[in-house]
Amino acid sequence: MDGWNSETALEVLPAVWRGFIVVLQVTLVAGLIAVALGLLVAIGERVGPTWLKRVVSGFFQFVRNTPLLVQVLFVWTATSYYINPEWSAFAVGSAVLGVHYASYTSESYRAGIEAIPKGQWEAATALSLPAHRTWGAVVLPQMMRRSTAAVTNWIIAMFKEVPTLFAIGVLEMISQIQKYQGQHYTGDIEGYTIAGILFLAASYPIAVAARRLENRLAKSHF
Repeated sequence: MDGWNSETALEVLPAVWRGFIVVLQVTLVAGLIAVALGLLVAIGERVGPTWLKRVVSGFFQFVRNTPLLVQVLFVWTATSYYINPEWSAFAVGSAVLGVHYASYTSESYRAGIEAIPKGQWEAATALSLPAHRTWGAVVLPQMMRRSTAAVTNWIIAMFKEVPTLFAIGVLEMISQIQKYQGQHYTGDIEGYTIAGILFLAASYPIAVAARRLENRLAKSHF
């Protein structure tokens, strides 16, 4: 492998940038799934029937304790052969990534719900507030304040795992670099260096903001 070549870096940059845009798109779609599904699961674990809680808990235990890459390859193979071969790798990969991280965001939401003082639940019951008012006006606002920083950290972690989807052909940065290498037989260090810089430039400011938010919320009294 040759050393750093500025001309090669300029040549591979457009391909890496296209892959980076795909990373952002996957993060947006998967992030929405992780945030919304995680919230539904956390609420369901609080108010749902026992059998549903056990099913959901068992499923997410499986998701949390098996490698993401295995899940991506399994779901991609299953959908391609048994459900619909026309589904795109982007859609399947985003869905798997979103569900995988929903298993973590749901825990953050659950911790936020459980941190709400018991007296507030009792006060809502004493005032005969309907369930939607209790959740909408009392529980969710406090839970979101407590959980926002942790959920943000999970989304950042998910963003950094998007390259896993190269295994099923999603044209993110790693796939674009390998494609460039196959066409030009070069660009190893340049492409990966640029990819690393783009990841750092995108994730570090958000991580710093999330840490500051977490520290501020830790000092707040609800």
